[in-house]
Amino acid sequence: MCTLAIYFRMSDEYPVIIAANRDEFLDRPAASPTTLSEKPRVVGGRDLRAGGTWLGINEHGLVAGLLNRRSEQNDPNRRSRGLLCLDALGFARADEAARFVGTQRSSDYNPFNLLIASREETYVAYNRAERIEIVPLSPGLHLLTNLNVDDFECPRISASYAKFAELGSDPEFLRDPVGRRGDLRRLLSDHRIQLDPRNGRPNALCLHLDSYGTRSSSLILLGRKAGREEHFFAPGPPCASDYERAPTPMR
Repeated sequence: MCTLAIYFRMSDEYPVIIAANRDEFLDRPAASPTTLSEKPRVVGGRDLRAGGTWLGINEHGLVAGLLNRRSEQNDPNRRSRGLLCLDALGFARADEAARFVGTQRSSDYNPFNLLIASREETYVAYNRAERIEIVPLSPGLHLLTNLNVDDFECPRISASYAKFAELGSDPEFLRDPVGRRGDLRRLLSDHRIQLDPRNGRPNALCLHLDSYGTRSSSLILLGRKAGREEHFFAPGPPCASDYERAPTPMR
């Protein structure tokens, strides 16, 4: 399970602020953010096993982030969910990308949550219950894991939402989230373990297990004007890896 927080249209300077941890099996090969496509230009991490991405941004200021949905069993023969995330990044507008995702056959993919965000509009696509549902997000703070957005049944959301909200209420953070990105790192580095009542598995925003855990962390901030995009990437868990500037499609 991954964790993604988005502050949508809460900051006048940065209408989209995304902070995300990627959790994955430790032996699954992946590459740090790089150019994934030229037309349109897309930058994101690459899954070296299936070829898709879990989080990327394109030259139009569209961000797509994939989180696997809770499922008892996944079919390895279905198309990679990361490839669908990459497909979504081929569009110029969030509504166009969401509409495209909504036309896909649910049965072609294992369950997922797919965030599609721009300065103007943000959506979550749920692949569940044999159909893909598109849900628009209102301005504000939203947290997404492997259940529905802002679902407090998830221990990660119930344990961390108030802390993300407290940061989002700080005028100085909203004025300069780039300068305050250390606060986002602190929240994403939370190791407090809670057992998930659904399956008894340990839950933490920054997770360290024997063969599975937080592999990397990303911050993406879209400024109110095109060209003011900021991208930071930590190649390991945020508790132990510093964020470095990562490429954007615009520079």
